[in-house]
Amino acid sequence: MARQSALAAPDPVELANLGRALFFDVNFSANRNQSCASCHDPARAFSDGRNNDASGAVSLGGDGFSLGDRNAPSTTYAFLIPDFHKDDRNQYVGGYFHDGRAATMLDQAGQPFVNPLEMAMADNAAVINRVRENPAYVESFEKLYGKSIFSQPERAFEAITESIVAFEHTDQFAPFDSRYDRFLRGEYELTEDEELGRLLFFSSLTNCVTCHTLNTRESSMRETFTDHHYYNIGVPINTKVRQMNTLGESHRDLGLLENPLVDDPAQAGRFRVPSLRNVAVTGPYMHNGVFQELSTAIFFYGKFTSSNQQSQINPETGEPWGQAEVVENVEVDLLSQGQPITRDRAELIATFLQTLTDRRYESLLQ
Repeated sequence: MARQSALAAPDPVELANLGRALFFDVNFSANRNQSCASCHDPARAFSDGRNNDASGAVSLGGDGFSLGDRNAPSTTYAFLIPDFHKDDRNQYVGGYFHDGRAATMLDQAGQPFVNPLEMAMADNAAVINRVRENPAYVESFEKLYGKSIFSQPERAFEAITESIVAFEHTDQFAPFDSRYDRFLRGEYELTEDEELGRLLFFSSLTNCVTCHTLNTRESSMRETFTDHHYYNIGVPINTKVRQMNTLGESHRDLGLLENPLVDDPAQAGRFRVPSLRNVAVTGPYMHNGVFQELSTAIFFYGKFTSSNQQSQINPETGEPWGQAEVVENVEVDLLSQGQPITRDRAELIATFLQTLTDRRYESLLQ
């Protein structure tokens, strides 16, 4: 068989297998103790299941003490997120990380290596050098990209990210085999509470589908349960995290406005709507992990639809919800639509959202 040309597209299966190896390799962190899988554990639907004294709200860096300020999102179904752009309504859509600062999945795959709060490598060249330490990696990259790949540093780093992204495009990241998917295919019958939660979720009573469906047809197959847009829903500060990561409660996470491609002050406090796939097993919730329970995150929306005193209290703390981190852009008009989300309704919706758990993670459901 003729040797693959350096100009030919790499074999997708071999590329994904190489990306899998890189994804789990701790040698791509400065202290050789943290891999991509540390924050995106396949046993926890590719989310961070570590406690780290911050109740799992944010991730611990490779230095053993640095804490981030945002919750690590699950990477299941992530390859279905569109690249960062503006839609025909001039609204920002897609992109990676909570603020879309990585326009593409390739951009995202390379950034954690050199983030000082994550894997903390000095620069891209240092990452390439770690690859070259491993003869098996060198052989694979030269086979897939040609013998000259390591003489082109920029292309070599791009090849590293391409291999990881190829792995993240494999079926294990998006099997569409949850109870809900089986229900749509006529292979599973929802329980009474699951059905009631489904009806509430898709009903105009709750307004969930405004942001959490891409295709508003209830029976749409392969629905990712996000419109990929950005909203400021008034999430309160995670005071515990701010005390631990030393940023302090006066610090404001400006969300989308921290994206270098965005300079409109009206975008402050907006974060990309996450997929609800596997949401029941990937808590804590919201961009800063401020809520531990899924039902709490749902009930939070009730503060906008009801003046009832109970709706203004966080059931996890027994205290008021707390002021939004960026108060000037909270989308009250959108959030106040629909009927009140009571505790009972929140529990039913959470029960339905459990049916969005991939089959391999159903054992994690409580």
